[in-house]
Amino acid sequence: MQSATSLQIPLSTIALILSGIFFVLYPSIRPFSNESSLQGAAAFASYSWVLAHSLAIAAFILLTLGFLGLYIHLKETRVERHAMVALVLIWIGVGLTLPYYGAETFGLHALGQEALTQNSTELLSLANSVRWQEGIVFIGSGLLLLAAGTSVFAVAIWKSGFPPRWSGIPLAIGFALYLPQFGTPQEIRVTHGLLIMVACILIAWSISNRSKALKLQKK
Repeated sequence: MQSATSLQIPLSTIALILSGIFFVLYPSIRPFSNESSLQGAAAFASYSWVLAHSLAIAAFILLTLGFLGLYIHLKETRVERHAMVALVLIWIGVGLTLPYYGAETFGLHALGQEALTQNSTELLSLANSVRWQEGIVFIGSGLLLLAAGTSVFAVAIWKSGFPPRWSGIPLAIGFALYLPQFGTPQEIRVTHGLLIMVACILIAWSISNRSKALKLQKK
């Protein structure tokens, strides 16, 4: 059990760091354009579109693995129940969010390719149907659960005295802003990604330091 935990901790810190990096790369690589024009069709049809959204999918998956490591550190403390609630909220939130990104990645990519083949923008009117019909229910509820989960984790970290006690607050802010930053210019979305990256690295650093401190106490 101890060897398994000792492996899970470094893997979770790596997962958090990679997740943060991917949250920056996603809006940095994603093509931004007038999506009702053939330029928008070219953006959808590009491999940069698929790569960027695939990185976003990977970022969310790695986030769930990273928070598992945080839960492992908090499960022996008085805030274990809060940590479990937070972990479940985040896992469900990510599960609800990913179908939307799948539709964006592959559905809009195929739509853009066909629009270019027909040299027509008529098909692009379907883009909003892909995004804002059933899909918005999934990603809306998913991101709200993620915001709730990261907020509960921030409270758990604060109450546990996990150093630094405020280390969970930046990520909670980042995911509280995730829905509002949709539709903003690329510069704002990249800045938001940087906030999440810094927040993920901060939590990974805290987990790593606490793990080292606990090992020293056992010696």
